[in-house]
Amino acid sequence: MKVILYTDVKHLGEMGDVKNVATGYARNFLFPHMYAVPYNDQTVAYFESRKEEIEARKEQKRKDAASLKDKLEAFTVELKMPAASNGKLFGSVTALTVSEFLAKNGYEIERKRIEIPGVTIKSVGNYHCTIHLYESANAEVKISVLPQEDDSAKKEAPKKAGKPAKEETAPAEESAAEEKSE
Repeated sequence: MKVILYTDVKHLGEMGDVKNVATGYARNFLFPHMYAVPYNDQTVAYFESRKEEIEARKEQKRKDAASLKDKLEAFTVELKMPAASNGKLFGSVTALTVSEFLAKNGYEIERKRIEIPGVTIKSVGNYHCTIHLYESANAEVKISVLPQEDDSAKKEAPKKAGKPAKEETAPAEESAAEEKSE
């Protein structure tokens, strides 16, 4: 079934695009949610009258993507990950990891738009990833994976201090148990 998209629909198209979709998809999802209208003479005339507005909106998206591309290419993603002494990571850096880091720094980018060569990064080093922004606009972002500082020496000190405290509470529990039995 041929439809004209009334709004932007993720994974399908943008406002004003003419698409062929399954009849059930159109009747059960697109039409009830007002995402699309049937392709006929009236709807074609309506979208022809709004063509300038739709093109202006697409041009604004292109400009936004271009400015975001410049910002992202100047930005370096520095991730500190736990790693072995040979540089292998305990875990890996994925598109989700990069997306969360970018979100913390003010860039809302879906993980599906981030393409890491080899799907994951499994060792310390410098890498590049591609972020698909809008249409053909792609940003090359630098990723620097650094080993996380070892805090094991700091963590061991409180643990040692905590053990004698448990030993001191144990006799108090025993004396309480003896009082109950008497």
